[in-house]
Amino acid sequence: MTQSLYLPHDVTREDRADGAIILRARQPLGKVAMRTTDWLDHWAQATPDAVFLAERSGAGWREVTYSSARDTARALAGGLLGLGLGPDRPVMVISGNGVDHGLLALAAQYVGIPLVPVAEQYALIPAARPQLDFVAGLTRPGLIYAEDGAALEGVFQREAFAGTHKLVSRNPGTGELSVDELIRQGGDISAAHAAVGADTVAKILMTSGSTSAPKGVLTTHRMLCTNQTQIAQALPFLKTRPPRIVDWLPWNHVFGGSHNFNMMLANGGALYVDSGKPVPGLVDRTIENLRLKTGTITFNVPVGFAKLRDVMREDKALRRAYFEELDMLFYSGASLPQDVWADLEAMAREVRGEMPLFTSSWGLTETAPAAILQHEPTDRSGIVGVPLPGVDVKLIPDDDLRCEVRVAGPSVFAGYLHDPARTADAFDDEGYFCTGDAMKFVDPDNINLGLRFDGRISEEFKLLTGTWVRAANLRLDVLGALGPLAGDVIVTGADRSEIGVMIVPSPALRAAVAAADPGALWSVGAAADIRRALAPIGTGSSTRIARALILAEPPQIAEGEITAKGNLNFRKLLTRRADLLDRLYDDADPATILITGNVP
Repeated sequence: MTQSLYLPHDVTREDRADGAIILRARQPLGKVAMRTTDWLDHWAQATPDAVFLAERSGAGWREVTYSSARDTARALAGGLLGLGLGPDRPVMVISGNGVDHGLLALAAQYVGIPLVPVAEQYALIPAARPQLDFVAGLTRPGLIYAEDGAALEGVFQREAFAGTHKLVSRNPGTGELSVDELIRQGGDISAAHAAVGADTVAKILMTSGSTSAPKGVLTTHRMLCTNQTQIAQALPFLKTRPPRIVDWLPWNHVFGGSHNFNMMLANGGALYVDSGKPVPGLVDRTIENLRLKTGTITFNVPVGFAKLRDVMREDKALRRAYFEELDMLFYSGASLPQDVWADLEAMAREVRGEMPLFTSSWGLTETAPAAILQHEPTDRSGIVGVPLPGVDVKLIPDDDLRCEVRVAGPSVFAGYLHDPARTADAFDDEGYFCTGDAMKFVDPDNINLGLRFDGRISEEFKLLTGTWVRAANLRLDVLGALGPLAGDVIVTGADRSEIGVMIVPSPALRAAVAAADPGALWSVGAAADIRRALAPIGTGSSTRIARALILAEPPQIAEGEITAKGNLNFRKLLTRRADLLDRLYDDADPATILITGNVP
């Protein structure tokens, strides 16, 4: 990929007397739009007939142009004002990605009504609906939107939504508005739109809740607009031609809903909603969608890239269509296995003779999200890059060349909704957001080679011996060793003498286990496989796995053991299953698998 299409890394380093390291991009932050809807107004004038949003409709796509999107969003905005919505009466969305969802989001942002997108699993899984009650109690929505009124009638009837307007795209019930009806109601939006500024709240995004109860991140227009300026400065190819993505990443998450959605909007691009996902039963839908439309950028999680790689090995036509116009591949969520990287690179070179930019970044809901980006080519996975223009990164080193990461800048949030205590705790005395993540330099002698992620400090713990265990990194090692046996694992050992793991069994392991008791699954065959896999891990007390237990009951989303992102909430799981934790450390319990160093 030619250098003119990306900004070479150029970072300054300040080593302070207190030991902190400050990293900054040398390039200053460029001009920032005031409101997200300014982008929509611009492209509706500049390229009115260009596709902005699309979703599957029958054998093809329902495509909405920039001009149509602006007109519809403005009409919806008038209807929302007519219902009495405003800064203190937000719009909650409980359905997944779709054209109407996107237009409703922009309508709300036009007139200063915060959007609260919530994981659709909370609505679709009846046992998880108390999570919706929690979010409703925190955000106090004036309107709740679902794509299908009939499918989610049970959600609308919950006490948490009494007195809340109900809006649907199809199948409205008694007292429910359809999107088409709200568009027809319209109304004057000029005064409300004029009152929207850079510090107006555009969204209230819920944190994942993997280490504590979910928090509402007050996300302003300034944060969202700044982040797109930062990304475009680092990736100038976004301005050379309008980007296009076929994307499944959910809009209730900051990456799919802010990073990807706004990247298309800010640069006059097109977002085709992928109705599939890289999971059994839905990955075929993704392949079908990609056979109809491919992108100039592709975003995915590592398992998604692996599944695509496997299909494209046998499908030459898809391989060519996928790579021929591609400017960038972007992985998130975890480090990409190097073999997947190598295979995709080989395919790209076969199709086009070169490798597009293959990269990743780092950020959180609180950082809008991108704060650090690998925006020049590299040949390895796991590197997250350097600070974007306008972001100050403070690194607090320990004695192992590992650094706690803190950030400041106009793309960083100012506080959590209705939570001054946790807001105060989130910042240090200089106003840097304390992220709880750790990183290391790829090369301490060359800061422009960037940083690599090195786990979450909040997931670390001490053994009784005082030895620190870096649980996030160890968890990845354990998952790699267990392979198809484990769906996930929980690393244990805080205030105990040894490290243990609770294993969430994969379908393969669950099928192989012959006997079960009320607390754990166990069989001689499964135990032998697990001993054989875990015994080689680690040589010292901070990495050696001493014991394991296989969970019989899967993690429960209704109990908060699984976050909206599908990740485990380790603290909640260990608290709820304290009896199993005790069993894990009981050598006499038949469900406990003791790991030894001498395994045949």
